[in-house]
Amino acid sequence: MTISDADPPAGGNRTKGTRRRAATSVPYSAPEFRPPSAVVRVDVAARSERGASRASNDDHYLAVRLERSQETIATSLSDIDIPEAFHEYGYAMLVADGIGEGGAGSVASRVALSTIAHLALDHGRWNLRINPDTVMDIMARAEQFYSRADAEVFARSRADTPLAGMSTSLTAAYSAGDSLFVAHVGHSRAYLFREGALTQLTRDQTMARHIASSKIPVAVERSAQDLQHILTDAIGAGPNAPVVEVEQFKLKHGDSVLLCTNGLTDVIDDAQMAEVLALPRQSAEQCALLVEMAQQQQTADNITVVLGQYRVPR
Repeated sequence: MTISDADPPAGGNRTKGTRRRAATSVPYSAPEFRPPSAVVRVDVAARSERGASRASNDDHYLAVRLERSQETIATSLSDIDIPEAFHEYGYAMLVADGIGEGGAGSVASRVALSTIAHLALDHGRWNLRINPDTVMDIMARAEQFYSRADAEVFARSRADTPLAGMSTSLTAAYSAGDSLFVAHVGHSRAYLFREGALTQLTRDQTMARHIASSKIPVAVERSAQDLQHILTDAIGAGPNAPVVEVEQFKLKHGDSVLLCTNGLTDVIDDAQMAEVLALPRQSAEQCALLVEMAQQQQTADNITVVLGQYRVPR
């Protein structure tokens, strides 16, 4: 059937007066296609320094921008017949705080981040338009990727004697448009800064927090211990999979998302961090100030901060 050929009425032939579809030269017309992932912008920066009592920096971080685009390479159509070049983005930020002697902690955090990065490239669907279906997929994949990272770190620690018992915390934030997903294991943290208020998005998976909330002791792998904290869950700490906490949040214009290791939060409280983030500065400058504040307090642990500042059109 051609575009000008309508089906005949049921039960009979087309009559002389049957209306035909008229061929048209008017191009397809659609409203401007601008999903949130095409208009939200994020200024991301990071900084990491060795703690006062550490011989090496066992922290690692990773920030990635994902891009999907459509651009016409060649066509015989006129400009009004085809959409303009189109780009949309997603942003991922990750922080890992490794635990282990003689540099083993650095290996653990590096293996965890590298595993996540390669899994996202090989198996990620790069969901940039968030709806109920993609929400479930993103959260399920976060748990799958964390499970694989846990297995990789544990296998590496079992295969190499100097790395025995290593583990790491792992906190990740993924945003597409105005949707934010946070996945977390351990005691590194994610915060949301909005309109002068700083809110912790993650819960420390430490013995201290567990006892405070439940009053019930819990068995902990010896490897999941650093200088000041005993973790109830860590990536690569033992044969049992850790509890992965994954949550979704909504972003607004002017929000900042901060990921950090406990080298910062052990010595700088939420009010002090909020004071720094309240002043209008670029992400790189904010990161530098937070790290310098922790160093001035002679923090024992390594300090890593990753900050994303969000511009969400209203």
